[in-house]
Amino acid sequence: MRQLFLGITFIVAAFFCVAVMSAFGKAASNVSTATISFFQSFVSLLVFLPWTLRHGLKDLKTTQLPLHVARALAGLLSQVFYFWAVKEMTLIDAVLLVNAAPLFIPIIALVWNRTPITPAVGVSLLVGFVGVVLIIKPGEELFTNPSALIALSAALFSAIALVSVNKLSGHNQPDTILFYYFFIASLATLPFAIAGWSEPTAAEWGYLLGVGVFMAAAQLLIILAYQHASASQIAPFNYSVVIFSGLIGWAVWHNTLGWISAVGIVLVCAGGILSILLAPEAKHCHGILPVHGHGRGKDAPTAAVLPSTG
Repeated sequence: MRQLFLGITFIVAAFFCVAVMSAFGKAASNVSTATISFFQSFVSLLVFLPWTLRHGLKDLKTTQLPLHVARALAGLLSQVFYFWAVKEMTLIDAVLLVNAAPLFIPIIALVWNRTPITPAVGVSLLVGFVGVVLIIKPGEELFTNPSALIALSAALFSAIALVSVNKLSGHNQPDTILFYYFFIASLATLPFAIAGWSEPTAAEWGYLLGVGVFMAAAQLLIILAYQHASASQIAPFNYSVVIFSGLIGWAVWHNTLGWISAVGIVLVCAGGILSILLAPEAKHCHGILPVHGHGRGKDAPTAAVLPSTG
């Protein structure tokens, strides 16, 4: 019981960090998305580098570099789309749509691995996608402000990244996968960050540092969580990020929820949790976007996100 309590505590703390990281990204609305994404990856790389190199360079050896690149690019696209969307949406809606990634994982697994979708999983996906429709509110406004569709695209790329981590985890240590993700993402975003660079204000420097530090903290806490409890026990607590994001959005930006959005949130969370528990691929993908992290769970080859998402 103590191990389960620790696992739940760590995973809730991790997704509190995700919510705070997301709030920093939204607060940095005048900073380019490429710059935010670069600092998220580069600061996290610096934080994790001593841990990755604690045994020397041997942990960096891999025979799956192309898959590392594919996973990193999918996760990076998820993060870019997410930070793009969160500037234009309420924090809770953006976080909720990105955390719809579990709804896409069975579909990605069907296409990529030929893993069939069971009737029970199909029902969970239907429930979740009905909630998505309530959140994005299809109509003419989507053509003038497509931020909801951009956030949903972030969820799709997060799902691709998470399925990729499943394939990597059997042959790579968690710190190896984290290193390649942060390293490749930093390299990929650096030219765009330089091209769109403008000197941040003192507050914006703080936001950029916060995005990176809280991303790294979330990754670490997710790894610790899955060392103490199994996926089926704690994966549903990923959605605590929705509660934290709603509270932060209300306290900082005075965001409120309409009843249609509230119903949509409940349905997306229910569909996502059910898909995590029922789908073979989804239950092994922990740390749903915007965290593209991973650790090793007791009943899964990898505990993947952080979404990034992904």
